[in-house]
Amino acid sequence: MNPIDVVDSSTRQVLRRLELDITRRLDGLLQGDHRGLVPGHGSELGETRMYAPGDDVRRIDWNVTARLRQPYIRQTIAERELQSWLVVDRSSRLDFGTANCEKRDLVLAAAAAFGFLTSRDGNQLGAILLGRGGPEMVPARGSRKHLLRVLHQIAETPHDDLSGVTDLTEGLGRLSSLAKRRGLVAVISDFLVDPGWQTSMSVLARRHDVVAVQVTDPREYTLPDVGTILIQDPATGAVREISTSKPKVRQAYETAARQRQNQIAQMLRDARIDHLVLSTDRPWLDDLLRFIADRKQRMNYNQPGGSAR
Repeated sequence: MNPIDVVDSSTRQVLRRLELDITRRLDGLLQGDHRGLVPGHGSELGETRMYAPGDDVRRIDWNVTARLRQPYIRQTIAERELQSWLVVDRSSRLDFGTANCEKRDLVLAAAAAFGFLTSRDGNQLGAILLGRGGPEMVPARGSRKHLLRVLHQIAETPHDDLSGVTDLTEGLGRLSSLAKRRGLVAVISDFLVDPGWQTSMSVLARRHDVVAVQVTDPREYTLPDVGTILIQDPATGAVREISTSKPKVRQAYETAARQRQNQIAQMLRDARIDHLVLSTDRPWLDDLLRFIADRKQRMNYNQPGGSAR
């Protein structure tokens, strides 16, 4: 039986609503652009031109530069068939939200956005699903039915199974060995994962156009003054008592959270990975729309004859 036929009707309704919201709000932004959801340079070699300030130095053609004794860059042609990959964190830590939704809802929304807007015109989508019994590999295919199967798997992830902390490093490493063709990779997680993922992320970004989508909740950055509370880690089940009435405790919590977030953001900047932050207390679709528009404008500006608008 088709997995789509047996999925809960409420899940079908959620995915249908996501598809309508995404395509209506974002599709016009990408009209005529064959470089995918997040515009980037293609991998097919094109002509060369002189280097201009602001160009990516990684695109310098050293053979031409040495011959002409002036820096030249090799332009690339955007491929019409894009291969996209989702690396999706499904840890129990995503079963948390104190505002408009849970973080797992943002994970599904981000996966749907990348999926619906890239899986067309012959494009292919694959996925690596993490956090529930080890990485689950989903081969890249190009049909809408395939995309819906992937989204159903994400949407139907069990709650509160104490699956442990996500090993993002293993998932990124597997994708690096699997995806030989340059493409778009969306890593969707809260990045509250096992340490060591930074190196694997940087290696992946050398070949692919990588976007880090971080899902967050406001309580991960600040604690309200509500007295003594018990906090349980949904990934491990560990319970800790915290006295939120103490200003020093709240300040220490905020300082640690800010340092953690700054470290994540700095690592992504160093690796030239675009960073999209979605929060349970903000309209995710508006944040995604701004992110795509800003990056598209930046890429257009860096093209020959481009100008900021």
